Amino acid sequence: MATTAPVKKAWRSLAWLLVIIVALIGANAFGVIKDGATWTPQLALDLEGGTQIVLAPTLEDGQSVSGEQLTQAVSIIRQRVDASGVSEAEITTQGNQNIVVSLPGTPDDATLQRIQASSQLQFRPVLLASQTTSQTVGGEVNADGTTATPSAPAPAVDANGQPLSDTPSSQPTGPGDVAWITPALQDKFDNYVCGSDQSAEAGNPASKEPLVTCDPYGLEKYILGPVEIAGSVITDATAQPETSQSGVSTGAWAVQIIMNNEGTKQFSEVSKRLYGSAEPLNRFAFVLDGSVISAPTMQAQITDGRPSITGGFTQESAKGLADQLKFGALPIGFTVQSLDNISATLGTNQLQMGLIAGLIGLLLVVLYSLLQYRLLGLVTVASLTIAAVLAYLLITLLSWREGYRLSLAGVTGLIVAIGITADSFIVYFERIRDELRDGRGIDSAVQSGWKRAIRTILASDGVNFMAAAILFVLAVGNVRGFALTLGLTTIIDIVVVALFTHPILTLLARTKFYSEGHRFSGLDPRQLGAVYRGRAAFRTPTDSVKAKNAGASREAAKRQTIAERKAAELAAGGDGAKTTPADTSSTNTRKES
Repeated sequence: MATTAPVKKAWRSLAWLLVIIVALIGANAFGVIKDGATWTPQLALDLEGGTQIVLAPTLEDGQSVSGEQLTQAVSIIRQRVDASGVSEAEITTQGNQNIVVSLPGTPDDATLQRIQASSQLQFRPVLLASQTTSQTVGGEVNADGTTATPSAPAPAVDANGQPLSDTPSSQPTGPGDVAWITPALQDKFDNYVCGSDQSAEAGNPASKEPLVTCDPYGLEKYILGPVEIAGSVITDATAQPETSQSGVSTGAWAVQIIMNNEGTKQFSEVSKRLYGSAEPLNRFAFVLDGSVISAPTMQAQITDGRPSITGGFTQESAKGLADQLKFGALPIGFTVQSLDNISATLGTNQLQMGLIAGLIGLLLVVLYSLLQYRLLGLVTVASLTIAAVLAYLLITLLSWREGYRLSLAGVTGLIVAIGITADSFIVYFERIRDELRDGRGIDSAVQSGWKRAIRTILASDGVNFMAAAILFVLAVGNVRGFALTLGLTTIIDIVVVALFTHPILTLLARTKFYSEGHRFSGLDPRQLGAVYRGRAAFRTPTDSVKAKNAGASREAAKRQTIAERKAAELAAGGDGAKTTPADTSSTNTRKES
């Protein structure tokens, strides 16, 4: 086999495909060995079952939950679940009162706590802050290394045994006034133990009172002023790379916050007051569930409602904080009414039926390919096999890295992809056949047919991918799973047809079996209607066209009337010539043959 440029390119494409497959296998193997992943995709709620949580609103006597509040709560809880990496979850309302959250598998404690968290996100000014010690984090440590249970706080009394005052010495002028720190509050702060039952009581603080609390890790404790801005003013929060004033990336990550008009106005006033103040009065705390999730220092007056939080974040920690700021606030509080395990709603039988349907469709495609394209159909079988391997490895990788779970809707997307992939082969094969019918050799037909086919394949797959992308963005639940697998397999189709199908055909065209047009090759020019003119050469398209024109002229001559025939004879120069259009055409045809 001569090593021409197309052959070199074909081997290079096959090598790239091998690299992609080996890389995917290696990534999955790393997950299995190092991170507890599996070689099979995780299944969704409809195929595996899971956990169902019923949340009931916390209402005082005489209060009721509105439909708008319930809809907003469902949306926020769904965003929380998606942000935790759990896919294919179902979140619905029950009786216009409760919210039902159904999660596939067994969710971890962090996911359950994130769903059940019902406190409002609050912005409070920092009045006092202190680094914690071992005695102020989870209590003192015993000699045997265990943690001692914190004793009940001693009564707040002064040296004379009188109760400490809980009344400010002067009326505070605002949430950031240190006059809120009364002797009793200072004593509570001094004796506050992060991570104790005492700190757990801070989970639902009064918004008009100061608060003593810690950060989630117990590294720092605070006295915070009353709520100054509600968390509902945040419209978006994202994690993004941090840049310097000159626009150069610093390598760290930052959290970008966007506020609505009301929040922009309120935060502008707060930033003007805090900027330039002494430590810690220049700090502002974001409080969720009574715990400080971040307390940054105000480093500028921010009047556009777009504050940015920096401070040595990693990508993961920045994303976590952004999710807390964006999804933290619920319109109402909820308590867990019940938590139960549920079985698969569809079960193994339905999955087996879906797989059988897919197998039947695959066999029909293979059978059609073999009947229509003879042994060329084996290229279709091999290409479908490569596409299936890539899809399986990618879905398994997504299950490990992104928590994706395969639902019956996702299986449907994979089955539909068989038709998309088969459509690409048919377009390519038919283009090659068209080139052979026009009199090209097999090598030229494969290359020329590819140039024509790839444009059609890209246009078709582009439309499919756009439809899948729009469906994925706008839909929720299982429909997103269908859109994901459909879009994923559309990309795989382009990869397979470019890196496997075309290179394989380029190499096969150099073999004796296909180059000589064997009748079982699927590319036999005689069976395709090309005209053979000897020595493995075929009549050119121009010859065929002229022969057709000559035949048409003879037929036209036969259908002439007597008057038309006499007029033709006169036009030809009188009775001596008597040459008809049919005679002229026949003469020309014989000369060209």
